[in-house]
Amino acid sequence: MINRKVAPPIQDPVAFDLQLKPYDYYTLDNGTPVYAVNAGAQDVLLIELVFFAGNWYEQQNLVAATTNFLLKNGTRQRSAFDINEHFEFYGAYLNRRCNSETATLSLHCLSKHVNELLPVIGELLTESIFPEEELDIYKQNQKQRLQVNLKKCDFVANRLIDEYLYGFNHPYGRYTSTLAYDELEQEQLLDFFRRYYTNGRCLLFVAGKLPDDIIPQLNKSFGTLPFNKESLPHFNHPPHPAAEKVARIINDEQGVQSAIRLATPFPNRHHADYPKAQVLNSIFGGYFGSRLMSNIREDKGYTYGIHSHIENHIQTSAWVVSTEAGRDVTKATIKEVYHEMERLRNEPIGEEELYLVRNYMIGTLLGDIDGPFQIINRWKNYILHGLERDYFYKSLEVIKTITAQELQALANKYLQPEKFYELTVI
Repeated sequence: MINRKVAPPIQDPVAFDLQLKPYDYYTLDNGTPVYAVNAGAQDVLLIELVFFAGNWYEQQNLVAATTNFLLKNGTRQRSAFDINEHFEFYGAYLNRRCNSETATLSLHCLSKHVNELLPVIGELLTESIFPEEELDIYKQNQKQRLQVNLKKCDFVANRLIDEYLYGFNHPYGRYTSTLAYDELEQEQLLDFFRRYYTNGRCLLFVAGKLPDDIIPQLNKSFGTLPFNKESLPHFNHPPHPAAEKVARIINDEQGVQSAIRLATPFPNRHHADYPKAQVLNSIFGGYFGSRLMSNIREDKGYTYGIHSHIENHIQTSAWVVSTEAGRDVTKATIKEVYHEMERLRNEPIGEEELYLVRNYMIGTLLGDIDGPFQIINRWKNYILHGLERDYFYKSLEVIKTITAQELQALANKYLQPEKFYELTVI
């Protein structure tokens, strides 16, 4: 019996031998790749179909996102109500999401019901009709939601900082408008659906306590569909960043809070600096004990929270600092962000702080691979970015071994104020 009066020994996460459970690889009859992680104690599973059908491939704004959203809203045989009733009857959850390059359909369900659910997903991917009435409701709801959100300074700032970094005509910098919703038509959605879903490039990710016949079931529902028969069209979208790097936007004359965004272009995950920059970002503003939080929230009290992150885009990326602060302390907040950049450039990081960040990042990794759904999600991220199987272990080694001198050199390379776009929205 465990003696509860004696504290357990403290473990050093840096010494942990973290292992990312490998996936099993299969192909369906039509060549569709399947990445599977068979793990977990509960009879639940996740099936995610990933299509290269994000807004990278659309010819008109909002077509990709609208097509993805309305996949559940009607087929030749079922109404939107019937589709939702079917999944709810089996206690399943079917979600969809549209990203910059990819779009997904994700099914969470009990393992024993998968044979009742997969054929309906196959039906959605071949027989969706995007009813006019459903499209009209969607446009009306989205325009109303947009009008409400445009009154929020943080929403406006998130839209504009991407436009400044990439340009409005770039898929990463494009954003919604009421006019763009008005221009959507049913035939545009059907054409995009046929090209990028029914006849598109598809990858399957499966995780959980998998039935013994999961691959035959996937093959029965998806192996005869015309996936992956044609190569993806190549679209070149070079960024066109804004000429001016400082912008002040008054969104609400009476506003008492400002949204602050500082951002600079950054390479994607294939660059050698990316894993190292993740460590530097954690120190800078990547977790609750970061320097930005300690200074601007804890010491100065300018904000409830301030964070920095590196965007997870496939083609290119950006290093972004994000916060909301009182209107009267906006300039002071920005000044302190640059001050923390300067400290990282000029002063080596202490061993104690670096040790703390190593422990935090490894602890976060432990949580990120705790369970089959988290494991397959990490593999999906690596596969979609075209990374090697050992990327996890190389990144882990960087966390464990990077030195204060390497981090200081990295700060001098990237954390230069003149490289950052500076946006304030009030």
